[in-house]
This record gives sequence, structure tokens and C-alpha cells, in this order.
Amino acid sequence: MTIRRGTYLSSRSTNDAARRSRGAIAAAALVLALVSAFATTSAQAQSQQIGPSGLPLPRFASTRSSPVNVRMGPSRDHDVAFTFIKPGVPVEITQEFDVWLRIRDSEGAEGWVQKTLLSGKRAALVAPWEKTGRTPLRTEPAGAAEIVAEVEPGVLLDVAECNGRWCRVTASGVKGWIAQDRVWGVYPNETFR
Repeated sequence: MTIRRGTYLSSRSTNDAARRSRGAIAAAALVLALVSAFATTSAQAQSQQIGPSGLPLPRFASTRSSPVNVRMGPSRDHDVAFTFIKPGVPVEITQEFDVWLRIRDSEGAEGWVQKTLLSGKRAALVAPWEKTGRTPLRTEPAGAAEIVAEVEPGVLLDVAECNGRWCRVTASGVKGWIAQDRVWGVYPNETFR
């Protein structure tokens, strides 16, 4: 059985202003990423920062509903950069400001959403950095375990738990275990139930 990618990823605005704004955001994100990479060898190795909410930054969450408008800045006065068209898509929260959260999607696009539009429910995307291939979903958290399905890049997963190497997930109603390094929406070596 092969589980195929759906049409749940964010749609991007095509107007010129939005394209320029995304380019500026991407350039700023690249600069910040480079500065961060030189400042520390691993975000996980350092103690996590705690945001005003009392929760760690960065952290993963998922979209609660649809559509979710992602704005250029932390207010409704800012233009919409892009829109998530399905609930349950993983995002990484990188900053908090009042009732607004700065997020990043699996493609690196960033923007601001109201915190009520996100859920603490964990989700992940299978190898969104790849365009082809398949990743096995197994019956047990072991490389030799039976394969119950193969999932294409970009498939949306509900994540129940991760043990640092494997995550127990559901994809299109099929339950199994997937190698943790094959998903975006969970940090390397992260454990949770």
C-alpha cells in the first residue's frame, strides 16, 4: 500500500507584493539561520528558550482549523503572506508576541498567526525536502519490522509519540512507526508521549 500526498499544504499568494515580502522574509530567515548556526552547534544541545507563554521556543504545533491566514506581521493590519488550506499541518513556532506567534512551515516560509489558530496536537510531514521516493511505515519501532505501508514525501501524519529514533503515527487511517529522521514536525532525538 502506498499513501499519497494530499492537497493540504499552504497555498501561496501570487501577487508581486506578497512575492517580494516572502523574499524579504526568506532572506531575513537565512541571515538569522546563518547567525544561529555560527552561534551554536545545536539548538537542542543548548538549553531551550522559554517564551512569554511559559512554553519553550522553538516548538512544533499544528494548524487548528482552516483556512489559517499567515500574516507579514503580528496584527490584522499586516497583509496575508499565505494561507493554510487544511487543519493539522505542522508548523514551528519561533517567536511569541502578545496573542501572535511567529511560525515557519516545512518550506521555510515564515509569518505570524493568532495563537488561537494553532493546536498543541503534534503532526508531521514525511520528508518534505524530497520530491520522489517512499518511506516505510512499520509495525514496530525497528528497521527490520514488517512494512504496513509506504508513504510518499509530503504525506501528513498525526504523531502520537516519539522515542528519539522512531515515531508512532497515523497516515490516512493506517497506523505504524516511522523513522524520526524522515519527518518534519519533530526535532531530532525528541521524545514525547
